Amino acid sequence: QVQVVESGGGLVQAGGSLRLSCAASGRTSGTYVMAWFRRAPGKEREFVAGISKDGLETLYTDSVKGRFTISRPYFENTITLQMDSLKPEDTAVYYCGHRYPRMTVVVNATRGYDFPGQGTQVTVSS
Repeated sequence: QVQVVESGGGLVQAGGSLRLSCAASGRTSGTYVMAWFRRAPGKEREFVAGISKDGLETLYTDSVKGRFTISRPYFENTITLQMDSLKPEDTAVYYCGHRYPRMTVVVNATRGYDFPGQGTQVTVSS
């Protein structure tokens, strides 16, 4: 079973920055496509950003393009999300997800990922 540990959340003022990290461990079977999702109060979990196994392909939801950057070392199961110019609407619990090892495409669908972690809270004050 794969475990993930998410870290880096916190409270920040609008316009500030945070850096989230996620490390996958346990019975990993190679490298995974990984992604960040978030769930705001009263809303469904939504895709934020995803990254391919080699770190060369990324995908972002429109609302974070130009502000957030997802990255990972080459073929390692550790990803980071650099979040700049944060807005109050970015407030949510952020979850790290992974696809099964045989899957190579970065997708933005929640059902395409497993979320074994507890998430990390990001709160942006106005």
